[in-house]
Amino acid sequence: MAGFFEIVELSNGDVALRRADEQDGEELVRIQFSEEAKASLQEHHLDIARVMLEAGVRMVGDLSGMEVDTDDFDSLEQEQRLH
Repeated sequence: MAGFFEIVELSNGDVALRRADEQDGEELVRIQFSEEAKASLQEHHLDIARVMLEAGVRMVGDLSGMEVDTDDFDSLEQEQRLH
């Protein structure tokens, strides 16, 4: 896959995937956990979201014949924008 991806936690608690070089760009994918799911997962909801997003990007890479490496992902960081 061309470019790098960034996984961020948005100010509303959603976790999103976006291109790292498009800081103000629209999210490619957004995951929203219910309050019940967050309570059940405790602080692990961010780890779960990261694994889900990485698996999705890998599948897209497999289907398109492109290789995806975990180095294509920047660390999860807190988003500063308000949505």
